[in-house]
Amino acid sequence: MIKEGTSRKWELWAFLAPALVVVVIFYVVPLILTVYTSFTPLRNWNIQRYATRWIGLYNYQKLFHAIANDPSVRAVFLTTAVFVGCTLLVNVLGGLILALLTFFVGKRTNSIASTIWLLPRMSPIAVYGLVWYYFFHGSGIGTLNSLFLKLGVIDKPISWGQAFIPYGPWSVIIFVNGLVGVSFGMIVLSSAIKSIPGEFVIAARVDGATDWQICRRVLIPQIKWHIMYVTTWQLLSLLTSYAHTYLLVSWRLVNKSYGTPWALYVYDLAFTGVFDQGLAAAAGTLLVLVGGLLGWMTLKILGFGKLMAEPRGDI
Repeated sequence: MIKEGTSRKWELWAFLAPALVVVVIFYVVPLILTVYTSFTPLRNWNIQRYATRWIGLYNYQKLFHAIANDPSVRAVFLTTAVFVGCTLLVNVLGGLILALLTFFVGKRTNSIASTIWLLPRMSPIAVYGLVWYYFFHGSGIGTLNSLFLKLGVIDKPISWGQAFIPYGPWSVIIFVNGLVGVSFGMIVLSSAIKSIPGEFVIAARVDGATDWQICRRVLIPQIKWHIMYVTTWQLLSLLTSYAHTYLLVSWRLVNKSYGTPWALYVYDLAFTGVFDQGLAAAAGTLLVLVGGLLGWMTLKILGFGKLMAEPRGDI
């Protein structure tokens, strides 16, 4: 006869099994292969010739030497730090502000606003990128240039993603990626706010609290764990994000030197130019290590341990 506790454990593992299989196949196995490849001189995908050779830490030495001495690689490193930091701030604060604003409007307005902000996330990446390509285009056909020319703000078109180095490229990639991330934060935090018992808000209203005081004293403290989740998820997502930026750089809208985050740099090493998969694997492994460290620091700072601790009952 199976004990109740044993049966419960089997049920939990049965529910977790599909997700665990996906994680192992699409995350753990590629990670192991990436780490292995980083210790080989693999180039041009010639696996038979290069992938069986072992060169130790040579690729890592080459990578750190490039970071220290190559201005283009240092620009990638700096762009990644600015891109991740600023876009994370936009995503979390923007999502929180939108979630709080939609809480104080009617259901119809809430639904319309939420749908509009979901459009960037629902749109195919190529279509979404094309919209902003024409918006920031450096000629007179660009929406932004056309508007400013008609208003007399500028006297000739500006290449927004090429000019004002490095601020122009940074601003474009932060803006384009930020709108996608804001919608994710809005979804999660709006759902969290809706789960708060309405009695809390009613009691605050009775005590004469303003909308700002309700947000600060009632709503935000109740969703702090959800804010932690959004922050951690978006941080790790931004570190590995390159799809939207890849299109902007490929279409030459954004200056490549200051529009290439680290994930796109890894892609370029492996699939374009030098086709150095060994060096790309080393750069990818470094990205995983940095992501894991930053993720752990974020959870530590935001108090993830308190969330997972056993609740204390009355003695």
